[in-house]
Amino acid sequence: METFDVVVIGAGPAGYVAALRCAQLGFTTACADNFVGKDGAFSLGGTCLNTGCIPSKALLDSSEHYYLLRTKLAEHGIGVHQVTLDVAQMIRRKDDIVRSLARGIEALFHKHEVRRFNGRAALAPNQMVNITPPQGTGDPVTVQGKHIIIATGSSPRQLADVELDGEYIVDSSHALNFTEPPPRLGIIGAGVIGVELGSVWKRLGSQVVLLEAMDQFLYFVDAQIGKLALREFTSQGLDIRLGTRVLSAEAANQRVTVRYHDDEGEHAIEFDRLIVAVGRKPNTENLRLEDLRLLTDENGFIHVDAHCRTNIPNIFAVGDVVRGPMLAHKGTEEGIMVAERLAGQQTQVHYDTIPWVIYTNPEIAWVGKTEEELKAASHSYRTGTFPLSANERARAMNTASGLVKVIADQDTDELLGVHIFAPTASEMIAEAVVAMEYNASAEDLARIVHAHPTLSEAIREAALAVNERSLAR
Repeated sequence: METFDVVVIGAGPAGYVAALRCAQLGFTTACADNFVGKDGAFSLGGTCLNTGCIPSKALLDSSEHYYLLRTKLAEHGIGVHQVTLDVAQMIRRKDDIVRSLARGIEALFHKHEVRRFNGRAALAPNQMVNITPPQGTGDPVTVQGKHIIIATGSSPRQLADVELDGEYIVDSSHALNFTEPPPRLGIIGAGVIGVELGSVWKRLGSQVVLLEAMDQFLYFVDAQIGKLALREFTSQGLDIRLGTRVLSAEAANQRVTVRYHDDEGEHAIEFDRLIVAVGRKPNTENLRLEDLRLLTDENGFIHVDAHCRTNIPNIFAVGDVVRGPMLAHKGTEEGIMVAERLAGQQTQVHYDTIPWVIYTNPEIAWVGKTEEELKAASHSYRTGTFPLSANERARAMNTASGLVKVIADQDTDELLGVHIFAPTASEMIAEAVVAMEYNASAEDLARIVHAHPTLSEAIREAALAVNERSLAR
């Protein structure tokens, strides 16, 4: 039996980064992971790289090029006589990107001498980890870690009354591998995953209906941004039905019949394909946590403190298996924090300044508090907004739908939240994150010189508007 300074369970963004950072800091490190890619081979990178963040963004990019070519280029004086669609090539491109990035992680493991184990890992007493490869691929292995980091990620939630068949009724992972756009596509859930997938297939020609149980669209987003986004996405052709409770879904004769209930009663609707995108759950059920009495909550999330320590000494948990947003970059930072704390450093994760992004077009990005959260906490604040329709660069790009909103403390002017609905919002939000990390005020943000013409000027104008000083009004 081999003993390592650190054994990491899981090789997603939280796990493989934790393993690499531990190795960089001089710890002998092992990483166990059981993710199998489309080609049947083990693949590092977890859900994010293999079936989530990266492949979905690749398809979003491809679908946006196709959509612009078909619908927008004429406005620029560019004519195209014939446009063809090769979904198979889009999927191949996506898969090539995934394979290339997975090989990159393998190379880093080799460079930093991270020992890789393929198979399902489970905890055992005395800091042991049992690793069981799939049948026929090797013998079970037991390793010991002076420290153990659990980073097993998450998987799609399922609905009790909707059974996946992997062809007509699928989860978000399978929805990235359709061989052609379904003529009529249904999606249960209009959250981040549902809206992003709906955007992909709508651009490629599908009629898309999203069935959302909540009465408010993107309820976790600032309400002003959410209302604007609902109007914009509806104008793009997404059929978003709020306040719907799905009762059942059945596949027969190459069609899927979904029954749902709303304020007007019970309805039935037919689709060619149905995607279930109702959130994700932590992958903790097969770790044998109960054998060690490692604490979890009723939803399977592992209890940890501010530094990701569990109730068992020398066992840590990071990423989607613990509290907080299920975001790849959040898990990455937790993995780095644990590794560096094992080395005696005082690294912390600032959870209040973790950015969120929804990769639609326009994108939605935010950091800090929403106006609704501040109202609920009786926190006095001021807001400033600026529409992209008044931004010269946005008008030149013909992408004037959007808004930037800045929220600051009523008395101190400290930034409390920044919310962006705009093209490249995922890039623009970094400025707000840096500002909030340094406890900047709206005045500080307003005094920064922004290049002209740029979309980022809208951030400055919104910051000026907090104190009723916007120059464009």
